[in-house]
Parts: sequence; C-alpha cells; structure tokens
Amino acid sequence: MTLQLPPLSLYVHIPWCVQKCPYCDFNSHGQHGELPQQEYVDALLADLQADLGYVQGRNLHTIFIGGGTPSLFDASQIKRLLEGVNALIPFENDIEITMEANPGTLEHDDFSAYRAAGVTRLSIGVQSFSKDKLNLLGRIHNEDEAKVAAKKAKQADYLSFNLDLMHGLPNQSFAEAMHDIDTATALAPPHLSWYQLTIEPNTLFHSKPPQLPDDENLWQIYEQGQKKLADLGYEQYEISAYAKPGFQCRHNLNYWQFGDYLGIGCGAHGKVTIVEQNRIVRTVKIKHPKGYLAAENYTFETTDVIEEDRPLEYLMNRLRLMTPIAKTEFEQRTGQSADVVKLGMQKSIERGLLTETNTHWQLTPKGHMFVNDLLSQFI
Repeated sequence: MTLQLPPLSLYVHIPWCVQKCPYCDFNSHGQHGELPQQEYVDALLADLQADLGYVQGRNLHTIFIGGGTPSLFDASQIKRLLEGVNALIPFENDIEITMEANPGTLEHDDFSAYRAAGVTRLSIGVQSFSKDKLNLLGRIHNEDEAKVAAKKAKQADYLSFNLDLMHGLPNQSFAEAMHDIDTATALAPPHLSWYQLTIEPNTLFHSKPPQLPDDENLWQIYEQGQKKLADLGYEQYEISAYAKPGFQCRHNLNYWQFGDYLGIGCGAHGKVTIVEQNRIVRTVKIKHPKGYLAAENYTFETTDVIEEDRPLEYLMNRLRLMTPIAKTEFEQRTGQSADVVKLGMQKSIERGLLTETNTHWQLTPKGHMFVNDLLSQFI
C-alpha cells in the first residue's frame, strides 16, 4: 500500500490571553502591556514560508486561528495574516476559516470586523452561563456578554459559529448543567462543543483541585444533555462536538480523519504526509513567544511517525468520530493494508465494541463508551 496525500489544513497559534485560566493547559500567556502584533504576524508568515515544502501542490481547505485569545489581535492584523497566507498557498473556493474569540469586552474589534477580514466561522469560548462557575473558571466575561457575543456573530453574517460549553464544573448541579445547555441552544448556534472539564497537569486546578461532581451526577448530566441536544436537531458527530446538519467543523474533521495540517506560531503542532519518501512527519514550533519572535528557524522538533505506529495513531484520531471508518481511508492515510489491524479488529468485534462489513468498520454504542479498551488491542 502507498500513502496518498490527504487534504491540507493550517493551524495558527496566537498565544496571548487576558489572563491564564486555572483549568487551561494550552500554550497561553497572560497579556502584559501592548502585544507585538505586527512582529508576530511577520513571524507567522516567515514560519509558513519555511514550511512550504510540505504543501506539495495542495490548496488550503481550512484554517483555524486558536490560542490564547486570537481576538486580542486587531482585525487589520488578522486580515494581513490571511492575505499573506493566501499569497503563499492558494485557498479552496469554499475555504473554512475559524477564529477563536472570547465574549469579554477587552478585545480590539467587533465581530463584523473579523468577518470583513476574511474569517468565515467563529468559535466563542463561553464555557458556562453561570456567574459563579465563570468566576471559578477564571473567565473575564459574564452571562450577558456571552449572549451578546452569540447574537453579534449572527448579525455579522458568519457562515457558522460555535459555542464552547463545559460540564462537570466545580460543584455543578444537574440543574445548572441543563440550564447552560438550554441557554446556549436558545441562542441557536449551528455548532456546539460540549465537553467535560478534566483536570490537566501543570494547571492551577491540578495543584489545588476543586470539588467536581461525582460519577453518578456526571453520567446523568451527560445522558440528559445528549438527549436534549438530539431533540433539538444537533447531531453528535464527534466525542464532544454537535452540529446542525451541514455545519460540522471541517477543520476538526480533517484532524480526526488523519488529514494533514501545517502548524505555525508558538508551540504549534503540524502533521504532514510526504508520499515520495513514504513518511508521515510531525512538527512542533518554538513554544515561548520571546524565543519564537527571536528565532531564525521556528521549528523546535521534527519527528517521523514510524510505520508500525501509524495504525494506532490513525485509530486514536479516527475513533473520535461517530461515522463508519472506510478501510480504504485507513490504507490511504497510513500506507498500510487493512489486514495489519485484522486481529485487533476481530477481538473488538468479539467484545461487542465494533461491527464490520467488507468496506467499513463501525463502533457500536458500547464501543463509543470503551474506546480506550478498543485501542489497547493495537498497542
């Protein structure tokens, strides 16, 4: 089997935020003084220029600008960034360009300015509509600002927008979790990310753990939340992502389908396929803003995904999605025959985690609950 070039995406990391949240383990840094917007965009474009060898004749079909809080940058700088990227790599006609934004009042421009700059999709970090929970999470906005942000996203004529919502928050009751879902869906976002708070290493919550709901309450929240979203027409297409028909996030789909993506900016990760060399390469850029801005070579590390690890890496990503897995996709993305996972798949089928046809594998409802057990068959 030979590798085939998958679609190409671009991830852009803007590392600054107003203040670091106690649950956040992303590469983000609190804002101190004026941000080096001009210099950072210059560095991003130079970073991309150095990665052009990975493009291999492809157009970009999605861009995701994440952080940190990218909406701390002026819309004029986002416009300059996107125009610079397009000058280096052609865009698909229907390119999806997502930017993360906070509902707080401290950003430079309103949402219509970012839409005019070329952003087609917003992802708004709401997390909760409870004042108490927002304070515990270190968020700078309140419930009203979150509602206004969603309404402004609609008025600015974005092709889609997402609301980020968390559950399993410190001391969160079932009623509070359902209120968050009801409030979010009343704003009619085409896409909703709804995921459980997890305590990650190297966060304030890890050093001072808050009291989280017990497993029974977590399951009740998850089960009833799923039902509410389904009844409102939101399809769960990924472990923590729900969308109205036609509004799935194409950028994230490319991640989970083991597609290719360039990563530029502080600490950004990339994954690219090099067919002629039968290689899959992962890249990591310099993490700290000062080091990144002073760099001549922005790449901190490049590693190969060795052939024997490709099936597991593919499945770790692909099993996040609810859709059947085409055996041809497995072969094209890993460069290996589907036979290499035959034994593990058969064991999973016998345990009721998976079903199989001549062309596809499909997780069962039990399989979605025990994905790690299934993956253990391939370690």
